[in-house]
Amino acid sequence: MATATTTHVAPHASSDITGEKISTRIQSIDILRGLNMALMIFVNELAGVHGLPWWTYHAKTQWDVMTYVDMVYPGFLFLVGMSLPIAIAARLKKNPSQISLWGHIALRSFSLWVLGLILANGSKVDPVLTHMSRRWWEIVGVFGCSLFLAVYPSKGKFAILGKVLPWVGVAMVAVCYALFRHTGKDGSVTWINFGYPEILGLIGYAYFATCLLYVPFRKYLWAPVVSLVGLVALNALTTRPMMNYLFVHALWLEKPLWIVRHLDVPEALNGWAFPWESGSSCSMVMAGVVLTVIFVQIKWELNKKMIVALGYALATGALGYALKGLGISKNRGTPTWGLWTMAACIVLFMALYYLCDVKKITAWAAPVRSAGSNTLTTYLLPDYWGMIIGVTGITLFRAQMLHEHWTGVVWCFIFTGIILGISTLLTRAKVRLSL
Repeated sequence: MATATTTHVAPHASSDITGEKISTRIQSIDILRGLNMALMIFVNELAGVHGLPWWTYHAKTQWDVMTYVDMVYPGFLFLVGMSLPIAIAARLKKNPSQISLWGHIALRSFSLWVLGLILANGSKVDPVLTHMSRRWWEIVGVFGCSLFLAVYPSKGKFAILGKVLPWVGVAMVAVCYALFRHTGKDGSVTWINFGYPEILGLIGYAYFATCLLYVPFRKYLWAPVVSLVGLVALNALTTRPMMNYLFVHALWLEKPLWIVRHLDVPEALNGWAFPWESGSSCSMVMAGVVLTVIFVQIKWELNKKMIVALGYALATGALGYALKGLGISKNRGTPTWGLWTMAACIVLFMALYYLCDVKKITAWAAPVRSAGSNTLTTYLLPDYWGMIIGVTGITLFRAQMLHEHWTGVVWCFIFTGIILGISTLLTRAKVRLSL
């Protein structure tokens, strides 16, 4: 997950991204990330409001349709990809060691996975066997992760905090994992469920898998394009309609016929493509990398960048339309869902790049600045809100009117504003989580 500690800059030539002088800050990346964060906060709260039109929620798995809500998560992935080349270049400039780079990539991915599992398993806590309530268990785990990921002063009398508190955080997370117990409906006692590591874990996984393709070939401008094509092809090939076609109409094999009818073939095949699995999430990250190649790495005039980016958006949109027969679904991770989201992200970035980086009109983005530059902190604020409300027993925000029809929508706007306001205050106070 791209976080705000990375300064986004635009080099004037492709060689800049591999370590030479980098200049000209790109504000539109942080602003687009801030807008995505604000939308995420809003739709997550909106999910608890009843009586709204279907398009205000995630589309159901069996539907061949996508809503604007379904574009929030892949938008995150796209922005991770946009930041990836810049962050890698900045890290290699400070320390050219490949071992150090891969250590950072692995730790970053693992941290997101560990934190994601805590958020995903909180609702499963058995308070008796775990010896603490769900909310207190979450607080211990999430606050421990926060201590480990916090940015501490490198100089002065408080520099010692950066040497002590991260290890305190590690100890808290270890205790959190050690104590966790879940009791199933059949009475069986289980430990952490690793099946779904929440959005943060999925982002960390996709980031690591994409780095495996990007980092070794980062000096070749064509490499991200080839990788993107390959990942989209993998995504298309592992959908159920395509597997049915390949097995039934192309291979004429009797055994695969039985497999297609009785087993989840795409899910089974995902393991064969480890760690890229179906290619769905990784293709979104790589799509962001390609856009950074266009706007950052290649020495082009603005008009040419815009024309190529527009062609990129049209190509992904058209390919998504051509593949819509394979389904249109976030939950199924279909190619069209990803490709149409890519096209939307490209167009949005083009508009923001022209407005914010070319025309220098950025004052309007002040409310989302901290969300875009202090992303992980902002991401966790709604979770901290829920934990604090839970342990204090405050019932003020459980009123029925906050969860019904238009009054619920109004509350979602207010809640989003509150979280963005807290994020701004924390950012000004230099409270920051970094990966």
